[in-house]
Amino acid sequence: MVLGSVDGHGRWMVPDEAAGTLEWLAFEQAGVLTSAQARTVLSDAAVRGLVRSRRWRAISRGLLLTGNGRLTRDQQLWVAVLAAGAGAVLAGATAATEAGVRGLRPEPLHVLVPASRRAGRTTLRHLPIDMAAVVVHRTSVLPAEHLQVGRPPRTTTARALVDAASWAPSPRVAQETLAAGCQQRRVLPEELAAVLEVLPRAPRRLLIRQTIDDIAGGAQALSEIDFVRLCRRAGLPRPDLQQRRTDAAGRTRWLDAYWREWGVHAEIDGAHHMDVRQWTADMRRQNDVWTAGERILRFPAWLVRAHPEQVADTVRRALLAAGWQPDATDRDCQR
Repeated sequence: MVLGSVDGHGRWMVPDEAAGTLEWLAFEQAGVLTSAQARTVLSDAAVRGLVRSRRWRAISRGLLLTGNGRLTRDQQLWVAVLAAGAGAVLAGATAATEAGVRGLRPEPLHVLVPASRRAGRTTLRHLPIDMAAVVVHRTSVLPAEHLQVGRPPRTTTARALVDAASWAPSPRVAQETLAAGCQQRRVLPEELAAVLEVLPRAPRRLLIRQTIDDIAGGAQALSEIDFVRLCRRAGLPRPDLQQRRTDAAGRTRWLDAYWREWGVHAEIDGAHHMDVRQWTADMRRQNDVWTAGERILRFPAWLVRAHPEQVADTVRRALLAAGWQPDATDRDCQR
């Protein structure tokens, strides 16, 4: 009795009209069932017989696979949620990835459970070798508006990204995670801020708050966030970010950082700027700015990260030459 079937891409096919309750449940859960679910339709003896005959597979105590192959990604997600027990949902980078955010670490799988209960530790300790590692987090704050309808259930993209930043292995990964979600248009800074508002004890709360503010100010690439922080630490005026401008030919240009009052631009070049076509476009834009009588500075993203003091010194000299007076710096930029 193998419930359901998959197509050539490993996706579960919709059962036909004659399918029973258990077959539909297996379809909804990618073939992963709890023993309790299986026994609502089958007897204990029938379940044991299916496992002994290897038509079904025992994943761990209380978890079954209605087949005998290796676990797929979808099945791993269901195993993580079902093994963690009642109320468990995908969370953090795992939930964000399921929402379409690219570039996040696929493992371990992150699951969130209510603080009032503990996850099924015995089950989680005895998962098979073809199962990804599972990290279970507990929370006392998980309102209904932070939950996303999905299979398996998960947190919303905004909550997932805030949690992922809180649980990230380093502050930089935390920033990258938040920037990725906004840059890929999967979430708005305002949505992240609303989630953070109801999580007063979130780890790295100040860092997350500052990163959200930087993104809301126009910095979406991590290199631009680094640049804004550099200006803040060096006591430089905060630039306007991603400013729209029309060049002499009527083309729309976007300026990474712009101090309008002093006519100074700064461009943060990522790896894609090394491409010949991109390089040519960058030079044309740079020439348009120079011929308009304004100054333009260009920095590779790696220099902003590795030697911020050099970048800050260059920006300071350009601003001073353009007429900036240090005592006029906005208070918020000196923090």
